[in-house]
Amino acid sequence: MLRDIKACLFDMDGTIVDSMWVWRQIDVDYLNRFGYEVPEGMGKDFEGASMREVAIYFKNRFNISDDIDTIIKDWNEMALYQYTNKVLLKPHFGDFLNYLKENNIKIGLYTSNSLVLAEATLKSHGIYDYFDAITAGCSNIKGKPAPDGYLLTAEKLGVCPSECLVFEDLVMGIQAGMNASMRTCAVKDTYSDYQDEEKRQLADYYIEDYDEVFKK
Repeated sequence: MLRDIKACLFDMDGTIVDSMWVWRQIDVDYLNRFGYEVPEGMGKDFEGASMREVAIYFKNRFNISDDIDTIIKDWNEMALYQYTNKVLLKPHFGDFLNYLKENNIKIGLYTSNSLVLAEATLKSHGIYDYFDAITAGCSNIKGKPAPDGYLLTAEKLGVCPSECLVFEDLVMGIQAGMNASMRTCAVKDTYSDYQDEEKRQLADYYIEDYDEVFKK
């Protein structure tokens, strides 16, 4: 899987940490502030979108008076404790990072989440310094399945897209890697079990545990 690969690029939520549950509750709590309940199936409307794109969606759909930066700030504050105290790393992910460093393979992160939460999460698990480049969804960047974020991350690393391997838990993310002309590996996550078959068909590889990549 790592043959001719010079960089591994990771999504965060559902890919390196089990965190998708956090946002289900935040959606409920946040919309309750404005007197709304979460519409059924709403998450599928912005799957793969950057945090800024999701904030725009919420503002327009629910007529929220706060500006986009305030919405993102509120979400960061609501999620920070969970990300730094309750969210767990995927099994053997830390071991995989060690393996990549030992083999001089660069490590990048492209998350739809905010830079605040990405950095806090990585630091809380003691893995922040492993990452050579981070691209986050709070910036003005087109979300997945557009290739923009992965291409920007590869550019920061100084690696050609064809020499990158993307790890993603959602179909939109896998498609973003494919659209960037990168090889892709689907990662099993309970939240996206309903996409499992499509993920297997789309991606070049599929894993349930990171030790499948580096252990023989």
